[in-house]
Amino acid sequence: MPDDAQKYHEEDAIGTTYDLRIAMRLVRYVKPYWGYATAALTLTLVTNILISTQPYFTKMAVDDYITPKRVDGIWLFALAFFAVFLLRFIFSYAQEIMLNNVGQRVMFDLRTEIYTKLQRQEIAYYDAYPVGRIMTRLTSDVDALNELFTSGVIDVLGDLVIIIAIIGIMFWLDWKLALVSLVTVPLLFTATNWFRKHARVGFDKVRTRNAKLNAFLQEYISGAQTVQLFNAEDKAKARFGEINDDYRNANIETIFYYAVFYPLVDFIGAVGIAVVIFAFGAEYLKGFNTDVTAVTIGILASFIQYSLQLFQPIRDLSDKFNVLQAAIVASHRIFILLDRGVDIVSPAEPKKTGKAKGTIEFQNVWFAYKSEDWVLKDVSFKVDLGESVALVGHTGSGKTTITNLIMRFYDVQKGTILVDGVDVREWDLEALRSNFAVVLQDVFLFSGTIENNIRLGKDIDDARVRWAAHEVRADEFIRRIDGDYRSHVKERGAGLSVGQKQLISFARALAFDPTILILDEATSSIDTETEQLIQQAVERVMEGRTSIVVAHRLSTIQKSDRIIVMHHGELREMGSHNELLALRGLYWRLYQLQYSDEKLHVSMDALSPAQPGISS
Repeated sequence: MPDDAQKYHEEDAIGTTYDLRIAMRLVRYVKPYWGYATAALTLTLVTNILISTQPYFTKMAVDDYITPKRVDGIWLFALAFFAVFLLRFIFSYAQEIMLNNVGQRVMFDLRTEIYTKLQRQEIAYYDAYPVGRIMTRLTSDVDALNELFTSGVIDVLGDLVIIIAIIGIMFWLDWKLALVSLVTVPLLFTATNWFRKHARVGFDKVRTRNAKLNAFLQEYISGAQTVQLFNAEDKAKARFGEINDDYRNANIETIFYYAVFYPLVDFIGAVGIAVVIFAFGAEYLKGFNTDVTAVTIGILASFIQYSLQLFQPIRDLSDKFNVLQAAIVASHRIFILLDRGVDIVSPAEPKKTGKAKGTIEFQNVWFAYKSEDWVLKDVSFKVDLGESVALVGHTGSGKTTITNLIMRFYDVQKGTILVDGVDVREWDLEALRSNFAVVLQDVFLFSGTIENNIRLGKDIDDARVRWAAHEVRADEFIRRIDGDYRSHVKERGAGLSVGQKQLISFARALAFDPTILILDEATSSIDTETEQLIQQAVERVMEGRTSIVVAHRLSTIQKSDRIIVMHHGELREMGSHNELLALRGLYWRLYQLQYSDEKLHVSMDALSPAQPGISS
């Protein structure tokens, strides 16, 4: 497969069709609803026994009423026949209700467990796996298990009951004719085994290709604006075509086995019926049996029906095999996720909980996302209570990594990070992160109301929500929107400008009243006028709080107490704005570059003629 398609995370196929350990683990999810499951199983068994009596009713109708032209008792016979099928309908209805009830309850529990697990996963997990693949776990794989609980195991047991009941009745009616009827069964099992083997391989391919397709679609739909901006639609379409073609071919290959198997089963069944008719004719017409009346027309009619019924559950078992196979494959992948260890967890006995004072210290910190490709190299610094510290440096110098490590989204390989003098790994994780508020450049807003996006699930009253919005001047544009604070925000804040989304993000941070405030590239996407308004609010909220600001625009951090200059993962310089300029080092060079750019920008604005009717 081409590399562009290959990168969408080929998943390992399951080598063993049925894994007893996985099956037993699935049973644990049914245990809370064992009463419903047992009742459904009982009803299934009774229903299938009733189904197996239908041909015997045909035999009785032909031999006892039609052939002798007898009418006495025919109404009672018809009533019994109707009663059996009425009971079959009632039991089938109750069985379906109970099975679906169990299936939906189990799926609810499983989805909840998966979602809870995903919430606890560290950021590194989401760095490694695409969202589309993760969504497949919660949707397609869980749906495959739903089929298992609603129409998989129970139906397999029901089919086995029908097969046993039919064979038993056939031998009871006439053992010689029964043996003749079963002569084609070995052929059927051979065909079924061939189908099972190839269908399993094909099914694995379909599921892995489906996961890759979901991953691709998630990535490219999320990045649709970027694709259009760079006129990359044709290239994206070509990549999609490769992955989609691979998915189509996997489905066609699987369909081929179905197309061969089902007609083959029908043909084998027809051969079986032909053999029964021939054997019956040989015995009935040529008198092979001394008691000619032992094999009757009614027995022949019932044997034909029983032969058709016998082949149907055997054929159904092949279908159910695919349901079971899908469930085993899906559950295997779900359990891989559920069993995945979470490295970033609270210690069993945390040394620190509750509200932090706000001191931060890095002691000889080394960190790498992969192996020993160090992003931070022997970084040491201390941020005092209430101090504002800015992190500057070229892209990739490690600025954002520092903020992620403080909040323990990752653990360091070497060194120690202290908050209030306690290693962050010895803090209660929830308590540690509750002391931070973060404003990112790429603001993420959830679908819902504006006030809920500011509150973000926390117990924050309306007055504080409105105060926070007022402090960052978000209140002005919010009140102009139809619906005010309860106006609906679309997914990812669609319909709001970058500046408006950032203002809401600032309001969210202020409403939380954090001990430590982190502004990561927070003002780099805001126009100058909006930036001035936000800067005033930020300066007020920073009073009495420890603050860490990450920015490329040095003009926004000149009032910081200290500035840390990062370069290729190393701490190169540290001091106030004036102190660093006096050093005439890396910070001075960065400042000169940005100052000349800003000066040129101002000059160009001055040269531009004013446009009537347009204000800047």
